[in-house]
Amino acid sequence: MRLVRFIYKDEEPAFGWIQDDLIGRIDGDPFGSFRRIKGETPLKDVKLLAPVQPSKIICIGRNYSAHAKEHNAEVPELPLIFLKPPSAIINPGDNIVIPPQSNQVEHEAELVVVIGRKTRNVTIEDARDAIYGYTIGNDVTARDIQYSDAQWTRGKGFDTFCPFGPWVETDFDPSDALITCHVNGQPRQMATTRDLTFSVESLVAFISSVMTLEPGDIIFTGTPAGVGPLVDGDEVVVEIEELGILKNPVVTW
Repeated sequence: MRLVRFIYKDEEPAFGWIQDDLIGRIDGDPFGSFRRIKGETPLKDVKLLAPVQPSKIICIGRNYSAHAKEHNAEVPELPLIFLKPPSAIINPGDNIVIPPQSNQVEHEAELVVVIGRKTRNVTIEDARDAIYGYTIGNDVTARDIQYSDAQWTRGKGFDTFCPFGPWVETDFDPSDALITCHVNGQPRQMATTRDLTFSVESLVAFISSVMTLEPGDIIFTGTPAGVGPLVDGDEVVVEIEELGILKNPVVTW
């Protein structure tokens, strides 16, 4: 199932599911008991929103060895966790805004895990049971600020620095999916999820040993090599095989 959040005309945001080129509404809690209603609304007539509203956005640093190498950094022995604030979230198609404090804003294409149930201290073997599905993310980063600060919160946490979507796919194999990023049609990043240093299951298990994961929480699993600058007027497109495409234009403050 492809889960979406959307706005149709002047109605309130709603959850739905995609059936061919139509959206059917979801009656109930998509993370609990719900009923899928037959698709009637054309997908082209709605505004797609970030597909979930997480309480936490957990991110993993240096989870591809080639990306660590391009920054002259070691691959960590344990998953390197940082957080982005929910205020950084934007929808597919919304503007990424370059803040005046930074002269080096960059894209980071990533596979994103969506948690489906309250989870604490889950094992690697049972971690898949905690996963609702997967989506596409762009961990936008003010690289100059990230380098200047002892911690990454400021460089990763600006408003608009967390686009993800356009939907959550519940039937997806994360073991070997191609990830690409293009800016203005030019290729920047290309890798496969088989190159992840820490697997999806090990990430869920490790994070849940630190903090309770709630339904709708998301985990950015790390970016491949090839991160690069974004400037006013760019369009950044992140694509993951079998998941779809996430597009966002770039503007200055």
